[in-house]
Amino acid sequence: MTLLNETHDPSLRSWVPSANQPGTDFPIQNLPFAAFRPADSAQHLRIGVAIGTQILDLTALARLALFTGEAGSALKAASSDSLNRLMALGPQAWSALRLALSRALRQGAPEQAQLSAALIPQDQAELAVPARIGDYTDFYTSVHHATNIGRLFRPDSPLMPNYKWLPIGYHGRASSIGVSGQSFPRPKGQTLPPGATEPVFGPCKRMDYELELGVFIGQGNALGEPIAIDDAEEHVFGLCILNDWSARDIQAWEYQPLGPFLSKNFASTISPWVVTLEALAPYRVPFERPQDDPKPLPYLQGMANSALGAFDVQLEVRLLTQRMQAAKEQGAIISRTSYRHAYWTVAQMVAHHTVNGCNLQPGDLLGTGTLSGPTLDQAGALIELTAGGKNPISLPGGETRSFLEDGDSVEITGWCEKPGAARIGFGLCAGTLLAARH
Repeated sequence: MTLLNETHDPSLRSWVPSANQPGTDFPIQNLPFAAFRPADSAQHLRIGVAIGTQILDLTALARLALFTGEAGSALKAASSDSLNRLMALGPQAWSALRLALSRALRQGAPEQAQLSAALIPQDQAELAVPARIGDYTDFYTSVHHATNIGRLFRPDSPLMPNYKWLPIGYHGRASSIGVSGQSFPRPKGQTLPPGATEPVFGPCKRMDYELELGVFIGQGNALGEPIAIDDAEEHVFGLCILNDWSARDIQAWEYQPLGPFLSKNFASTISPWVVTLEALAPYRVPFERPQDDPKPLPYLQGMANSALGAFDVQLEVRLLTQRMQAAKEQGAIISRTSYRHAYWTVAQMVAHHTVNGCNLQPGDLLGTGTLSGPTLDQAGALIELTAGGKNPISLPGGETRSFLEDGDSVEITGWCEKPGAARIGFGLCAGTLLAARH
């Protein structure tokens, strides 16, 4: 588990002026990774690190041969079109590279003149999915979301008997995961209209978003070798924002007996920046549960996980209708919550995923599931906010929504902030629902 070190010092300042601006997502204490290339170019993707409004091109940095030892080896691995090679090296290499980057980007660093030539403004770059995602597993770690959904279908017994014993998950589709800015047509599929005895085929009528975080796996494990909970975070490279779009009416018809399928696999959107667990160290909080709830089985318990296994990541959802976009409005905030309310931690997800011998690989993505908080205004999906569509939410300008309409965009942001620590941001995760294709 990563603890505080010199890279977290809130007094650090960068020679990149925009990294020192109040409210920036990307101060020198963050240094998240992304895949990018110059906008409107046919150049190969490369890996960069965000610093203020700039991107430090790690391929260009590697050519300067300024870093040696483990940091130099990690930088060489990062001189690629995806993060997979760096992810595979493990936390010691990640930390060595982070420290070298932090020192080279600080005010007064002798490397400033050379590194300046390796910067590109973020608004002149095209960002891409940061890793080759071999597999994607979506979990269900918010007990508040599970309870809210359960009440819609099972009012007398909203939680399934297994929920408080194990992290529920299903294997999703990696090929349709896109980066912020993704747009996609309204999905089609089978649905069962209310009162009908036979399904119909057509466009989804109950499109929804899901507020989640994505967990990128770093170094993997061999087939047949479980990852112990005390070692689980050594296999996690970092976190991003994830919107796992959902077709609720398709889901309702198909999900029994094997779970979601076409209702989920048409699109998932992630933020381009991967914030490392090391950067989030100041925002660790204890993993807590109600005292009356069952204690996790031994393989899901660990002292470090109990002490500091949760993360206080603030999350916000904005909805932009076509009218709002045409008027260049910022959109309506419809939900705010925190990741600290999750019922299962990152380490527990990894430990449970591998306890049967499943082998994770660098670049695999785990979704947290919808991250709803304990009150309705912290719900992470429209199906909760509107009680299954029965209570539409009111938006500025007189508009309402039960579910998403064609042209709607959803923007999710995440950040960590508290006195005595630097603000850490995740950037933007935005996506737009288009009309169904004929």
